[in-house]
Amino acid sequence: MRFYETVFIVRQDLTTSQVELLAQGYANVIREHGGEVSKTEFCGLRALAYRIKKNRKGHYVLMNITSGVAGVAEMERQMKLNEDILRILTVRVDVLDNNPSPLMQQRSYRDDNYRGGFSDDDAVEEVGIDLAAVEPIVAPEEIGEIA
Repeated sequence: MRFYETVFIVRQDLTTSQVELLAQGYANVIREHGGEVSKTEFCGLRALAYRIKKNRKGHYVLMNITSGVAGVAEMERQMKLNEDILRILTVRVDVLDNNPSPLMQQRSYRDDNYRGGFSDDDAVEEVGIDLAAVEPIVAPEEIGEIA
């Protein structure tokens, strides 16, 4: 048995209950092939970096899987046939992590920062960039010449 992490993105117009049913169906496929799903995280409806099949948002789901190759291959085959699934990523890992995924940790990190009044200036200070030393790509005098 090998360890896998699978993340898939589901269309934005499905409800959370429909997304949970999809995840349960794929967990059943793994169980039918002698595997086990130790964790399923529903990361919620999130904005995509770019449009995928005319969708701007998608429901993210993460599954930690212990299974043989045949079980994961069958699950991925069924995912590819489903029109509601936009993207799939399955990665073989050495050890399964039962802690919250980085997506879930990032959400709480963002919430803490927004409540505390996090701004772009704080990010610049955190990285250590001296804005006075940064030169603009186009000098202000040249802007009139370009136009």
